[in-house]
Amino acid sequence: MKRSFIAGVLSMLMLVAAYPFSTLRAQQKLAVNPARSDANTTPALFPLEDVRAGMRGVARTVFSGSEPEEFGVEVLGVLPGFPAPRQSAIIARLTGKNVERTGVFAGMSGSPVYIDGRLVGAIAFSFPYSKEPIAGITPIKGMIDIFEREAGTLRITSRERAPRAVTMTQLAGTELQIDLPRGTVASSSFLAPVAGGSPLAALLGQQITSIATPMTFGGISAEALGRFAPQLQANGILPVSGAGGASAITPLAKATERTLLPGTSVSVQLVRGDYSIAASGTVTMRDGERIYAFGHPFLGLGAADMPMSESSVVAVVPSNLNSFKLSVPGQMVGNISQDRSTGIYGQLGHAPRMIPVRLSLRTSRDKTEVFNFEVANDEMLTPLLLNLTVYSAITSMERSLGEATISVQGQINVRGQRAIQLDRRFSDARAPVLAAGSIAAPVSALLSSGFKDVKIDSISLNVASSDDKHTATLERIVVDRTEVRRGESLSVQAYLRTDSGKQIVERIPVQIPTDVPAGVLLLFVGDGASLQTASASQAFVPKDLSDLVNQINEVKKSDRLYVKLYRITQGAVVGSSELPNLPPSVLATLDSERSSGGHTPTILSPVSERELPPAEYTVAGQQLIQINVVR
Repeated sequence: MKRSFIAGVLSMLMLVAAYPFSTLRAQQKLAVNPARSDANTTPALFPLEDVRAGMRGVARTVFSGSEPEEFGVEVLGVLPGFPAPRQSAIIARLTGKNVERTGVFAGMSGSPVYIDGRLVGAIAFSFPYSKEPIAGITPIKGMIDIFEREAGTLRITSRERAPRAVTMTQLAGTELQIDLPRGTVASSSFLAPVAGGSPLAALLGQQITSIATPMTFGGISAEALGRFAPQLQANGILPVSGAGGASAITPLAKATERTLLPGTSVSVQLVRGDYSIAASGTVTMRDGERIYAFGHPFLGLGAADMPMSESSVVAVVPSNLNSFKLSVPGQMVGNISQDRSTGIYGQLGHAPRMIPVRLSLRTSRDKTEVFNFEVANDEMLTPLLLNLTVYSAITSMERSLGEATISVQGQINVRGQRAIQLDRRFSDARAPVLAAGSIAAPVSALLSSGFKDVKIDSISLNVASSDDKHTATLERIVVDRTEVRRGESLSVQAYLRTDSGKQIVERIPVQIPTDVPAGVLLLFVGDGASLQTASASQAFVPKDLSDLVNQINEVKKSDRLYVKLYRITQGAVVGSSELPNLPPSVLATLDSERSSGGHTPTILSPVSERELPPAEYTVAGQQLIQINVVR
């Protein structure tokens, strides 16, 4: 009994003696490996004002797989006023076997830096072609402060403002211009000046720039990537072709304590499904469900709503031009809700609102391919993503060079509105470009309209392609008589000639309305694009979302003929509506000294209009002929 009591006392003494040592080791381990701290505990921060040259610390990023690895950091100094007034960047030299091999690489953005176990900030900048791995670090306080100020604007997906003026030709896609946000121009990828696109090209080796963001494209054809790559590069995006495969459209995964810890790789997914487009960077800090990453803007979108996913790194590819991270997006765990000057901010457990797209493509070999994917919902990104994916689907299954005929049918489902019906056909060497633009253009008009809560629920498309060009030109028209009574019909013969020289004659009956006044009428026969330009090419401001949807549905089709009768009389175009044969009192009111603008005077007032059924050939051209209506 006495012996067992003594043994118990000795065991307790040994445990007490060992306790401080084990606690100290745990604290030391936490300081060296801060990413393994409790995700629900805010990490200790190292103030910028305490940073001094010569201080040493550690940083963490993923070089392969999903586990972060450490490398050394030596502070060289602080650069005030960069990248903007009242901001500063810490300049440091990176050390270690891995970074000496790769240098500062694309995808390293956001890698957390610690001094004495406290978080200093995120690696975010580099000097192009530097002989040493010297990087700029965004202080963590700047990252936190800007997102705290924007906390009330999270999850904004549409920006309400005054409606914008649009033209019918813009709605048809013939004037489609899609530009990414320019918020990252001052700190864009150094690949852009190589192409001669920057006035700072002469200073290429002396400027500090944001580390390029590698964007992987899964399923996107080389032809499509080549067409859009300059646009992406000019905004700090490094396209990596073929580095990502198709990503399953999986539901939001539940986050754990190990999800997106500091130093792990994070992906911002712009497209998921049979096509995959994802940008990758590194997590700087996790505070509960809040994720801070990148340390510089992704695209400078401001408020955003994009999928945030875990990702694994296949490899970091060393390059003399620009080393980059080759990564594959994993399961979606939240959304990116802010994209600001000091980084991106995400929330675990919040699912973004995406736009589902179903594309059925019937090829010239009579084979049908179906693609299902979803794209991020954003005013500027969504049209670009649709343009890219649809163009890629066509060019990957069909030839991208030479003449072709492509037809597009489908609908865009807008919540609370009637569906937008798509019916387009193009037949020339630019058919793939025009087909993709005809889908992106109405989406761009909707999302940039300025109306509140524009929600596109889904897009369904049926695209058919052939290797042949089927076009014809309207050369002349002939009428059986030039005088006609009200209520009577006249016969119009339209003479068309194909590219092969074959002549086609189409007979078109035209009914004269019973209520038209006697006098001169102008008979127009031509394709939809010509009619659109002649009758409503001016800009108009839609009254509301329903008005815009109606106008998109009334866009003339460029592949077929229209017949329209005009009367020569005073009228006006107000907004997008043609007001024919206006009384003198109304015209006087519109043109009075007390009013200006809001209408366009016209001397041609529409009497009737008819769309002819589509023919074997897409038709271009227009002709006018005068007829007299007698009593």
